[in-house]
Amino acid sequence: MLGSDGQVRAPYTGVAKWLESVNIEQLDRRRAEAELFYRRGGITFAVYGDAQGEERIIPFDIIPRILAGSEWKLLAKGLEQRVKTLNLYLADIYSKQESLKAGIVPEELVWQNPAFRPEMTGVAVPKGIYVHIAGVDVVRIDENDFYVLEDNARTPSGVSYMLGGREICYRLMGDLYGAHKVAPIDHYPDDLIATLSSLAPHSTGESPNVVILTPGQFNSAYYEHSFLADKMGIELVEGRDLFIRDEHVYMRTTEGPKRVDVIYRRVDDDFLDPLVFRPDSMLGVPGLFNAYAKGNVALANAIGTGAADDKAIYAHMPELVKFFLGEEPILKNVPTWTCRKADDLAYVLDHLPELVVKEVHGSGGYGMLVGPQADKAMIAQFRDRLKANPANYIAQPTLALSSCPSFVDQGIAPRHVDLRSFVLTGANGVKIVPGGLTRVALREGSLVVNSSQGGGTKDTWVIDL
Repeated sequence: MLGSDGQVRAPYTGVAKWLESVNIEQLDRRRAEAELFYRRGGITFAVYGDAQGEERIIPFDIIPRILAGSEWKLLAKGLEQRVKTLNLYLADIYSKQESLKAGIVPEELVWQNPAFRPEMTGVAVPKGIYVHIAGVDVVRIDENDFYVLEDNARTPSGVSYMLGGREICYRLMGDLYGAHKVAPIDHYPDDLIATLSSLAPHSTGESPNVVILTPGQFNSAYYEHSFLADKMGIELVEGRDLFIRDEHVYMRTTEGPKRVDVIYRRVDDDFLDPLVFRPDSMLGVPGLFNAYAKGNVALANAIGTGAADDKAIYAHMPELVKFFLGEEPILKNVPTWTCRKADDLAYVLDHLPELVVKEVHGSGGYGMLVGPQADKAMIAQFRDRLKANPANYIAQPTLALSSCPSFVDQGIAPRHVDLRSFVLTGANGVKIVPGGLTRVALREGSLVVNSSQGGGTKDTWVIDL
């Protein structure tokens, strides 16, 4: 909200004045109403292994995060460039592998990557697109630049919290909302169904039959699966609801089998087809991969997209942008040490108390070390892990992430934030919802914004000044 000179930045002028006009009691009442809205709507997430109970209400911070339209325009351009590169890289490693031959990416990062699916080599994916729904996590370190923290190309979640947060702000913060020209986001479900429909492998003149494939009610993001199915007006199915006949996918209905054209799958690769991947999977559909490889059904996202979004590949994204697009990256990478390299490992081991160390395939804030906040025992533990399996880790400097005013138990205080932006790519082009989901580290001093680690969410407003 404040610039380096201590003055309120232009996008936050209205918010700053509004904060001066409300008291703690008013804010607390609105926070309680927001929590009630989430409880009544069943807007929850699950924390695996949590002894206190699996389902939680995600904390919502009622003070919005503001981006100027000019800021968003540049950020959106960079996001589109990033996702185009991810798609080109995936098409390359599953076909000609030119980026490997050119030495842009070391071959072992592909062949030894458990998310790489050799079964996908030579498979012609519908419309040539691999990543249809991308969630790119962006952070701000200074006033002028955005940095990509992570690419999510598998099954990124959080859209339901983005849309729910906007509804809360519209209901509870109407005075503040009405004083700004806020770019709408409620069209996202329409954009999503249009993107998915554009992937249908065969045009019959009728609307394609699109379904969401969920692992079931015990999945951490099940609320979002049911939410999106409802918003798009499509069926939410589990693996047992589908079957394969003559290399086509059908859904069981009370009126008999119905052909399925597009599956927005929220099931991981390993569990999609027990005939090809994990034979013990009860979540997928036997024969699905063959129907997909034959071009008779579209999957969003494609199988094998995880080969592009791990943290080892992340370090090579700037070079990949230049290689595939011939452009300079619009969005910067956070400086990254790849521990599989001897020199990088030596540096990381010497500077562990200063760095953030992450598992290459980790997510959700698990399996990471935040050096400045860790005790000696934790640092010693990570030192042993690094020595035992250095290729499993990358390290980054402890970033001075930007902070936004947040309403916490102590009142209004700065808390660190990041931004998950959602990028849709289909045969109908690229669509990016304005803003996205701001995630906030509600614990004082924390840099970990994940909901599983005590983080919350904010509504993100893109406004015209």
